[in-house]
Amino acid sequence: MEVTTPRRLGTVFYWRSTTAADVAAGPIELGFTGRSAGRGSGPYAGLNLGGHVGDAPADVEANRTAVAAELDLPRERLVFMNQVHGSEVAQVDAPWAAEPPAADGIVTRAEGLALAVLVADCVPVLLHDAAAGVIGAVHAGRPGMMAGVVGRAVGAMRDLGATRISATVGPAVCGRCYEVPEDMALAAAAMSPASAARSWTGTPAIDVAAGVVEQLVTADVAVHWVPGCTRESADLYSYRRDGRTGRFAGVVVRRPVRA
Repeated sequence: MEVTTPRRLGTVFYWRSTTAADVAAGPIELGFTGRSAGRGSGPYAGLNLGGHVGDAPADVEANRTAVAAELDLPRERLVFMNQVHGSEVAQVDAPWAAEPPAADGIVTRAEGLALAVLVADCVPVLLHDAAAGVIGAVHAGRPGMMAGVVGRAVGAMRDLGATRISATVGPAVCGRCYEVPEDMALAAAAMSPASAARSWTGTPAIDVAAGVVEQLVTADVAVHWVPGCTRESADLYSYRRDGRTGRFAGVVVRRPVRA
């Protein structure tokens, strides 16, 4: 299924779209939040969804509740990961009974369960196979890209029955804005050649999103790439731009088939 034309909203979402439904498969809703609405202040101004960055817990929870409400879901049906820049992928079938597991990818067959990935420069990847009824969310920073988290998430979805996977890749820091030491850039390019980049000043850099897209295409996954550089967009949180800052989210949810 193809993703419909995205629409820019002025409240919770920076970008949002829904796949077409048919008699056998319900739609998949996808979105990336912005920071134009929310209770955060100071470096967390707006819709900070990260609970590990120093923001007031009550404000973070209010922002998460607002996102769930925008998706017409109870707050507990919006699930997050304990992201650690690794390659672990966990299956989730219901809201976590305790703290989320340490993982950088989650997959599910459950309807009405929104999977969320938090980022502030890393690449958020939303995976979906509506016909098979399988979705996933992946946090792919430089370490995760190099550790193969994208391929592991795709494999986990195929283990659940997915056969025609599509990926929606969200905004992330672009290669021009991600200057790194030369040895780090060479190591990334050895893993994903498409990640090789040069900064605005011509120094070695990494385009993590391009590397992630290359890995997805190699895994025979259809890709829709949402434009936007986090460091260049004031409506997105960017650790590389601001240091102390919040997190926005990529969210994917499988809706039931409508009778």
